[in-house]
Amino acid sequence: MADVFPTSIVANPYLEELTNSIRGKAIPWEGYHKASLITEDELRMLKLYESRTQQGSSQFLSQDGYLFAKLFITLLDKLVRVDTLQYLLVVVDDIIEENREHANLFHQTSTESPKFPYAPFVKCLSKDDEFLTLKASKVLSSLICTDKSRHEGVDLSEFINWIVTQLKSQNTSTVDIAVQNLESLLTVSECRQAFYQTNGVSILISLLKGSNGNPQAQYQLIFCFWLLSFEKNIAAEINSKYDIIPIFMDVAKTTVKEKVIRAVISTYRNLIEKAPEQNMAAMLVHKLLNFVDNLTTRKWSDADVPDDLQYIKAELEENFQSLTTFDEYVSELESGKLSWTPPHQSEQFWQQNFARLNENDFALLRVLARLLSTSSDPVVLSVGTHDIGQYVKHYPNGKKVVQEIGVKQRIMELMAHENSDVRYQALLAVQKLMVNAWDA
Repeated sequence: MADVFPTSIVANPYLEELTNSIRGKAIPWEGYHKASLITEDELRMLKLYESRTQQGSSQFLSQDGYLFAKLFITLLDKLVRVDTLQYLLVVVDDIIEENREHANLFHQTSTESPKFPYAPFVKCLSKDDEFLTLKASKVLSSLICTDKSRHEGVDLSEFINWIVTQLKSQNTSTVDIAVQNLESLLTVSECRQAFYQTNGVSILISLLKGSNGNPQAQYQLIFCFWLLSFEKNIAAEINSKYDIIPIFMDVAKTTVKEKVIRAVISTYRNLIEKAPEQNMAAMLVHKLLNFVDNLTTRKWSDADVPDDLQYIKAELEENFQSLTTFDEYVSELESGKLSWTPPHQSEQFWQQNFARLNENDFALLRVLARLLSTSSDPVVLSVGTHDIGQYVKHYPNGKKVVQEIGVKQRIMELMAHENSDVRYQALLAVQKLMVNAWDA
């Protein structure tokens, strides 16, 4: 899928300011030569490159572009002085920014060494210099998302882990650059899979929740989720792990920018197309159909938005007819956001479905137990405790199972909860637990 995404260049005012301060610095290449750190040929080529006219590098690189790309990669690999590495990074970045096709010149250096072109830039990420790390990350992103061959044996995990670390920075410019790097990386399937294996997704969600209504930040973060959702395995589990469906809906409801809503809707469509069984029920539980219905009445400047809305609406309406009450119950349970929806309060529901909580080694019952242990929401505690009571009431061996999975003690504790509804439901559940004969 990578070739269908536009390649993006990191743009940040703070990084540009640092770049401009370095671009004009003179590097003592003669001294490097005298110290035998660079060869006669390398010195000659450096002087030739630095004597180019103000017209730029395109014509200059048209004949000997590969030789110069190899020169700069080689120098980045073998030199260590910070100011020199800074200068070389600026040169490489300027060459790529002038014409994205120039990135291919650097990719061709892989024929010189299997670690080229990436290793010299990855090396800069570990330097104790802010500019080196930020500029190297920008160049790496440009190279990775323009790499058509996907060189075998190239391990980019160090770069991805670096990005995850920067996402947690207190410096807003650093976070902005990390997110933009990620936008580029996630156009590549291998990078999507690698990033998903880190704790980066939870950090993105924290950033989204803390975006304070900043539409540009919201758009960029949701754009990252959109790219992740192109992977079937990610689309199949990302909502159950991170509860993104209601989070995105909250963002879309409060934003004033169409592009943010567009990113949300596009992500929803991907989740349906890639993993309908895992996402449709959760979308219906969170009332996405009503939300989409309202959005279809708006006017949109982007023609893709109405198409996506109609697709989502049609799929949800069709699924709504086949969604059983138990499916809805399971989706609500998995979302962790229990409320007094009809299944909980229906005696018939529990008569028909109590045994299904025993399936897969009592998986759903264990979810209920976990919610009672981890949630601080009185409604969740009340509903969850009520459900345990209903299970015990209808399943002959329920009291023993509840005892074995360790939830009985928690319900006893909830009888002393500060919330009166929680105390009441806990009392009712304990009464059912204490009944000797099974009440059919």
